[in-house]
Amino acid sequence: MDLKITPLFYHSGERAKVAIFMSGNGSNAEKLLDSCHVKSSFEPVVIVTDRPETSRADEIAEKYDLPLVSLDIKQFYSDRGESRVSLQTSEGRKLREQWTDELRELLKPYDIDFGVLAGFIPLSNITSDFPCLNVHPGDLTYEKEGRRYLVGLHKVPVERAILENIGYMRSSVIIAQTYSGRGGEMDSGPILGVSAKVEMDYCGYSQKDFSAVAGKRPEKTPKGGYKDILTQIAGVNLEQLKCEGDWVVFPPVVELFAAGAYGIDDAGKLYFKSDIGWQQVVTLEFAVGKAPKVMT
Repeated sequence: MDLKITPLFYHSGERAKVAIFMSGNGSNAEKLLDSCHVKSSFEPVVIVTDRPETSRADEIAEKYDLPLVSLDIKQFYSDRGESRVSLQTSEGRKLREQWTDELRELLKPYDIDFGVLAGFIPLSNITSDFPCLNVHPGDLTYEKEGRRYLVGLHKVPVERAILENIGYMRSSVIIAQTYSGRGGEMDSGPILGVSAKVEMDYCGYSQKDFSAVAGKRPEKTPKGGYKDILTQIAGVNLEQLKCEGDWVVFPPVVELFAAGAYGIDDAGKLYFKSDIGWQQVVTLEFAVGKAPKVMT
């Protein structure tokens, strides 16, 4: 019986139309936009932001001569009587779906083929409308008890890597999944690529120091997050990972995805299409100045 492999993305036109979603300073978005040229398999057609007042979305849209779609999620919640943007309550989850529906309407004119989440903070089921590639600050090939362990938002994956004493970090590019409830499923999609290992910098602290700090944390995260040494060191490493991880892996994976280089079989196994045909892979590793390395 012949193995059936279905491309994760196929586009019959010349270039796939891509929306770039961002919430902050947009450095990942800029790296992606700088990598794009007339021979690329994708074409950025719109910048999207949930934080028009505090992000650099307007500046970046103007710099690259792209239209901007803004839908302030904090204002959206506030206008409907919610002081906190959250998925922790049923009302918060209801508002998130309403916000997403409004975003869908704003994006309709752009006929988007897939999205790129370049530091986009709010979880959104826009991922059910078209594929959305997300760069994640953790090595999602690292598992514990058969599950991806370095998951979560913001500094959480880096903190987990520190406490595991792995000694290195990676950035991972995945296809973001739709969520239900509080959104724990978003990091469960196919891992299209990882950066080469980025050495962890413990800044002179020991594993014993970090374990002691983690052990003193209250069960419920305080408003504004933890402000301890573990958080601070995670922040230092997160910035390093952005430069040596995100910027290395994100642009080439987006290009390969747009070119139809990834596929999946009926069992959900990932494949990569090279000059020799489809090859089953765990993922691809990307390093500066090197061809992608197949990880099996």
